[in-house]
Amino acid sequence: MINNISCSQKYHKLTGDREIYLDRARECSELTLPSLITPEGFSSATDLYQPFQSTGARGVNNLASKLLLLLFPPNSPFFRLAMDTKTKTEIDQDGQLRAKIEQGLAGVEREVMGEIENSAMRVHVFEALKHLIVSGNVLLHLPKKGGVRVFPLSSYVCKRDPNGELLEVIVEETVSPKVLPEGMEGIDYTSDKDIKIYTKVARTKEDEYYIYQEVEGMLVPNSEGTYKKELLPWRALRMVHLDGEDYGRSYVEEYLGDLKSLEGLMESIVSAAAASSKLVFLVRPNASVKRRDLTNAKNGAVIVGSPDDVKVLQTEKSSDLRVVLETVKRIEDRLAFAFLLNTSIQRDAERVTAEEIRFMAQELESALGGVYSILSQEMQLPIVHILMDRMSSSKKIPKLPKGTVTPVIVTGVEALGRGNDLNKLRGYVQDLMQLAQVNPQAIQMINFNDLVARLATGHGIDTIGLIKTEEQLQAEMQQQQEEQQQQMMMQTMQDAAPSVAKEMVKGTYTGTQGQQPEMQEE
Repeated sequence: MINNISCSQKYHKLTGDREIYLDRARECSELTLPSLITPEGFSSATDLYQPFQSTGARGVNNLASKLLLLLFPPNSPFFRLAMDTKTKTEIDQDGQLRAKIEQGLAGVEREVMGEIENSAMRVHVFEALKHLIVSGNVLLHLPKKGGVRVFPLSSYVCKRDPNGELLEVIVEETVSPKVLPEGMEGIDYTSDKDIKIYTKVARTKEDEYYIYQEVEGMLVPNSEGTYKKELLPWRALRMVHLDGEDYGRSYVEEYLGDLKSLEGLMESIVSAAAASSKLVFLVRPNASVKRRDLTNAKNGAVIVGSPDDVKVLQTEKSSDLRVVLETVKRIEDRLAFAFLLNTSIQRDAERVTAEEIRFMAQELESALGGVYSILSQEMQLPIVHILMDRMSSSKKIPKLPKGTVTPVIVTGVEALGRGNDLNKLRGYVQDLMQLAQVNPQAIQMINFNDLVARLATGHGIDTIGLIKTEEQLQAEMQQQQEEQQQQMMMQTMQDAAPSVAKEMVKGTYTGTQGQQPEMQEE
């Protein structure tokens, strides 16, 4: 108990401010994913509402999947480690040194991404994204041991300052007494009845938070801790920010009118279809055909009667239903565009090119640029800071100089992280190649060793053992020079051999000619 107010009392005091946001979240969840944010008093035996349409559920799952792939792309870093201006200026003088440093930073990025893959973080992030889309609020906890925990809006309350920074968060959980530390007074550890535990996160300084837990007004032993702002493991996320509000607004809330209209129209269509499917025959009162014969007649049977005596009851509402179906189609198209469904960008034509679909998809996803920016600062960047701090403490990655290298989140429609730099590098090289066609000397200005290293870094490929080092290149060059010298010596000897033989033959012939006169004198 801090300041004579228990966490339980403060929690129930702040639930009044949360109620309007929670009611709206439950309304949005009822039309999309009813099991995501359950009604008050829900239990495993409670039946949930079943919507008459699936557009909401499909849209939420699709949007959450796309956000997950864009924010946490598989096998590719979603962030890069950037150097400050002073350090970058110092190493820019040596291109090879800069390439080596970037390779080292890329290695750190891959280690952090490997930690994310091993912890199965994407599973919990996907659940958190669905909460953000439907309710606009979610609380993430990144414990030192175990996976990420996701708390819905119904499990916590929070207060923020005018800048939107967290002042305090109180989380309510229901746990078994057996999981509590031993030695707490008044706790029956053998009881099967669950008890409530409260976790409070309170800001004590501008960049520091104090955390502790309470059970029935008593402090839980070894639950206290102090964290810096960037390393706080409790993260209260919001989808849409509004000044002066402690909680966020959801993405579904912006299209709640269309979802309500679609739900009502689909319910009417289902009811009309059920009424139309009912088969009822009308028999004229003075008809020659008997109702018993008509009822008992089998398929293909022959009975006595006139066709005019029997008619089928019809609703005759096809024209009215056609208007309803057209309205439903327009609403579904709007919702498909809002939730980034691919059906909203493909023309109804015989031939639709892949480039057209790709371009329209980029235009569609660019509308969520603001959402990417919010989540990058409130979700991605804290996750990177926390993981890097824990990995450097456990010696999994080297401890980087403080203030010299900082993680930077890069999000957008194009590739994430270094992939964006890779596309720029490719475009620059293409421009140089075009310039080389006009002036061949332009190609000589490129340092190909540095270019190869940067391309590998952009692709996120570890070049150790793949790209030859300077020592290997010099050794190979020296070996090639020695081989060339040996070949030149062999070629010189081969070229000189016929000349020497010719001279020897010529000398022998000349000597023979000089001896002939002496033989004649004898």
